[in-house]
Parts: sequence; structure tokens; C-alpha cells
Amino acid sequence: MNFPLIMLILLIITGGMSLLDRFVLRRQRTSEAPGPWWVEYPKSFFPVILIVFFLRSFLVEPFKIPSGSMIPTLLVGDFILVNKYIYGIRLPVINLKVMDVNEPKRGEVMVFRYPENPSMDYIKRIVGVPGDSVSYRDKQLSINNIPVKMEPEGEYAYVESGLNYIYARRFGESLGEQSYKILVNPDAPDMHIAGVRPFPLRENCKYNDSGFTCTVPEGNYFTMGDNRDSSSDSRYWGFVPERNIVGKAFMIWWNFNDLKRIGLSIK
Repeated sequence: MNFPLIMLILLIITGGMSLLDRFVLRRQRTSEAPGPWWVEYPKSFFPVILIVFFLRSFLVEPFKIPSGSMIPTLLVGDFILVNKYIYGIRLPVINLKVMDVNEPKRGEVMVFRYPENPSMDYIKRIVGVPGDSVSYRDKQLSINNIPVKMEPEGEYAYVESGLNYIYARRFGESLGEQSYKILVNPDAPDMHIAGVRPFPLRENCKYNDSGFTCTVPEGNYFTMGDNRDSSSDSRYWGFVPERNIVGKAFMIWWNFNDLKRIGLSIK
């Protein structure tokens, strides 16, 4: 469902009806006479739709986490808020950037339109910016040939879809100004080579049984899930073009299953 497009259509309809009544229909009835329901209803909804459209398009937009690819940072069922303007002002619906603000940085959690199907929104962590060499071999992430430091923090267990219990190891990792947690499953293969699809600029990547190395092209970003062995990310479907960026995730505002998560910042 293209919610921004639906909101724009409703905004045009209700706003158009308000203007029609103000400059045409109102003059055809006495000042005391109320307008017909098909005029009053759109007029009453117009201010609300205008406010919601403005907030979601330019300031903050809510999203729900549908999968476990970002565990332990984000859990299934988390409702999050995304800053829409931090990476630039974009026109709603077409997502065209008209003003630069900040560039995405390594370590930030970003929402973007899935390159293979732009009608879907994905959320992952940025691990590579334009010009970076990103490698992942033997469960070790390296940026520009420098291994990212991993601090072991014990084990982590969670329930995957189908009621499968997953036991993984938790590590602390840092990229740029961001410190966060990741999960690594020692029993899972480093890469599912068979799952790598053809994607634009695929020639920038080299794969083998132990992992990959990719050079991030200009105007693109490389993303990975914090749940490293249970994430469909740039390793498999390629780079995230700048035009696909939606915004930066910054807060959990609700979770029906764990109220203690409300208000947590996303690191």
C-alpha cells in the first residue's frame, strides 16, 4: 500500500472541496444555511489530513518492525519513529531530494526503499558509505581493510518464526560514533552464496565460500542487519541507492509485548 500517495489524494480531494465551497458553493446559499454533508465532511477532515501529511512527509514517520533481522537492536513488533529530514528534504510520493542536510554515516540505522521492490520499506544498519571497501569473512566485518572490533557479551536466545529457538552469541560493535550490539550464530555458514542475486554494480563485489568484499559505488550505501546470520541485506541484493533513502530510525515508541521498550533510543 502506497500510504503517501493515498494521503496526497485525500489531501487534494478534501482541500479542493474546501476551496470549492469557499469560493463557489457558499455564495449559492444563505449565510445561516449549513452546507451539505458531502461538503462539510471533507472540509472537517482537511486540516487533520494536512497536518498528518506534512508530519509524515517531512518530519517523522512511524514504522513497525516485521522481522528479526535487526535483533537485538530491534525486536519483532517494535514500533519505531524515523527522522525524515536528517538526510535531506524530499518531495513526498516521488522521494526526490530537493535539499541536502546531512549525509548518512556508518553505524546509523536507516530505513530505505528495498531496491528490488521500492514499494517495500527495509531497515538495516549502514556499514559502508561511498568509496568504502566492505569485507565480511569468517564472521568478521572489515571496513577499508580494518577489522571492526568485536567485544563478546555472552549468549543470546530468541524465538524465530515457526517457534524455532535460536542460540547465538552477542557482541558489541562500533562504527563511527555508533556503538551497538550484533548477533552471530556460530553454527550458521558465513554466507549463503546461492542466495546472492544479480544486482546493479554487481561487478564491485567479489564472493567466495568464506565471504565477500565490495567497494561501495558513489551515491550508494552498503547495509547489514545486526542479526548477521538471519538478515537479507546488501550482501545478497546489493547496494542501497541514495534515491531510495527514507530516513534515520531514532526511537522505539511502542511495543505491545514489552512496554519497557517504549522510549528507547535506537543506537
